[in-house]
Amino acid sequence: MILAGIGAGLAALGAGLGIGKIGGSAMEAIARQPEATSKIQTAMIIAAALIEGVALFAVIVALITNK
Repeated sequence: MILAGIGAGLAALGAGLGIGKIGGSAMEAIARQPEATSKIQTAMIIAAALIEGVALFAVIVALITNK
C-alpha cells in the first residue's frame, strides 16, 4: 500500500512539473509573439489535458496494481 502512495505521488509530481513547464513556456512565447496568443493558448490547453490524462491513468494503475 505504501508503494501505491509513492507511485501516485510521483505521477502527481510529474504532472505538476509538466504543466508548470508548459505554462511557463507558453507565457514566454506569448511575450515574444503577442499576435499568436490564441494559437499558443489552444496548444497549451491541449497539452495540459493530455498530461492530466496520463497522470490520472498512472495514479489509477498505481493504486490498482498494489492491492
